[in-house]
Amino acid sequence: CRFKLAHAKAQIHKHKNMFYSQNLALPKSKPECVSFVLSGESLTVSAEVPGLGDSPGGDRCLRCAVVGNGGILRGSKQGRAIDEHDYVFRVNGAVLRRFEEDVGTKTSFYGFTTNTMKNGLLMYRGDGFYSVPQSHSLKYIFIPSNLRDYVMLSSATQGRYVPSGPDRGDRPWRYFGEAPPSRFRMLHPEFIHYVTHSFLKSPLMLNPKTRHLFMPSTGALLLLTALHTCHQVSAFGFITENFASFSDHYYDSVHKPLRFFSNHDLHLEQRLWETLHQRGVISLLHRDV
Repeated sequence: CRFKLAHAKAQIHKHKNMFYSQNLALPKSKPECVSFVLSGESLTVSAEVPGLGDSPGGDRCLRCAVVGNGGILRGSKQGRAIDEHDYVFRVNGAVLRRFEEDVGTKTSFYGFTTNTMKNGLLMYRGDGFYSVPQSHSLKYIFIPSNLRDYVMLSSATQGRYVPSGPDRGDRPWRYFGEAPPSRFRMLHPEFIHYVTHSFLKSPLMLNPKTRHLFMPSTGALLLLTALHTCHQVSAFGFITENFASFSDHYYDSVHKPLRFFSNHDLHLEQRLWETLHQRGVISLLHRDV
C-alpha cells in the first residue's frame, strides 16, 4: 500500500477515543443542555479500525478519496478515478448531478456542520444541491462547531423534531431520510483539537479578533480524518497553489473567485496539502488551466 501511514496508524490507536465517544466535551452552554444531548446511547458509535465503518475485507489496503468542492474539479474527468476508491468522502454542497464525469457518483461518508449543511441547501440550490447525499449505506459525519450540532444529531438519532435552539422545530428526516442511529457519526472535539494543533496551528488562533471564530474548514477536518483512518488517501477539489485560476466551486455557472474569511486559514491548509503531497502522504489533484 504505497501511501500507508505508519505514524498516522500509531496516532489513531493512541487517540482512538478522541474520534467518537459518548462522553463528548460540549461547547459552553447551559448545564441543562448536557443531560438532554447525551441522554440514551444514541451517540455511542464504533471506533474500530478503520474507524468510520466496516473494513471491505481483511488486511486489504483501504483507499479513500476525499472530494472537496473546488473549481479545479470542473472539466477534470476524475469521476471514475474517485468512484474506484473503497470509500468516498464528500462535504457540504456536494453537487453530483450533471457533474458525474468530473466528481463521480459514489458517496460513503458525508461530512458537515449543521450550519454548512443548511447554508449549502439554501445557497447552492440553484446549482443543483437539492438535498444532502442519501443511500442505505451512507454514513453522516457531524462536525461539532457549536451546540446546535449536538442537538441536531440527538434529534436525528431519536427521530424527533429539534426541540430547541436556532433549528427548533426542524425535522432531521428532511435531510437524512429514515437513516437509523447506526449511520451517524460525530468527530470528537478532542480529535479536532489534536489535528488543529498538530497540523493547522494558525496565527488566527492567537489573534484576539479571530481566535473565537477560527476552526479548520469542514473539508480540512474530513481530509485529516481520512488520513488517520485510511491507508491511502487521495484529495480531489482541494485548494492548490494556482487556486486563482479556478472558480470557487466546480458547479459555479460563472467564474467566482475563492473567498477568504477570518474563520478559516485556507492559505495554511493549502501549504499543508502541498507538503503532504510532496512527501507522498496524500495524492493531491493538481491541474493547469
